[in-house]
Amino acid sequence: MKFMKFLLDRNSTKQAAENHTSSYRVSVPINIIGLLVIFALAATQGQAATVKDNGSSGSAPVAEAPDRAHAEKITVPPVPADIQVPAGNEAFLVGHGVGTQNYVCAPCDPTKPNCPLGVAFALFTPQATLFNDEREQLTTHFFSPNPFENNTIRATWEDSKDTSTVWGKVIGSNVVTQGAIPWLLVDVTGTQAGPTGGDKLTRTTFIQRLNTVGGVAPSTGCLSTTDLGNSAFVPYRSDYFFYKAIQAGDN
Repeated sequence: MKFMKFLLDRNSTKQAAENHTSSYRVSVPINIIGLLVIFALAATQGQAATVKDNGSSGSAPVAEAPDRAHAEKITVPPVPADIQVPAGNEAFLVGHGVGTQNYVCAPCDPTKPNCPLGVAFALFTPQATLFNDEREQLTTHFFSPNPFENNTIRATWEDSKDTSTVWGKVIGSNVVTQGAIPWLLVDVTGTQAGPTGGDKLTRTTFIQRLNTVGGVAPSTGCLSTTDLGNSAFVPYRSDYFFYKAIQAGDN
């Protein structure tokens, strides 16, 4: 439980974003390797989605997020068909994410893709903070158990003011920029108001992760069983677009 608390610690999220200016690896004590592996495998299963490479190269276009007072004018950049949000939903919030993608070297099935050596880096959590154009903090982002799915590990966003929370499952993934983590479409699988009734994120239906930079697991440091437990915290940036259902009377 102490390890889970570390992952969910919102204060460590901002520190990770400021300190990790380049990817690095550290050795994890052997007595917690089992916990890391279990958590990484659970997260991988919960977030699994087929990644399609559209063959594009170079940097992805970066969409400008509007002022919060003009949220209805949010413009979402063009996206591949497999990560488009279904009709009947509209973007109501956009945050610019800065942080790390955190990996641990774990056993994997060598008969499966991306596991030729029987070990591979597995994502065990992102640690990121989302900001608006005024650099005000909007949310934190990490993995956590979703109480609405029997505590299945899911991607999580928590509002930094009212602590409303949203959990989601990846249902679409596309590598738009080589050398960067995929763009994603996330289907919301649970929302929860904050302890004082804050509900900013509870209306969320879908989330897109777009305009990604960095975050890809290292190509070294996890090549054999002697590397099990090695971890890597890889800096990344991304824009996150939050959607809600269009209601009658919405413009």
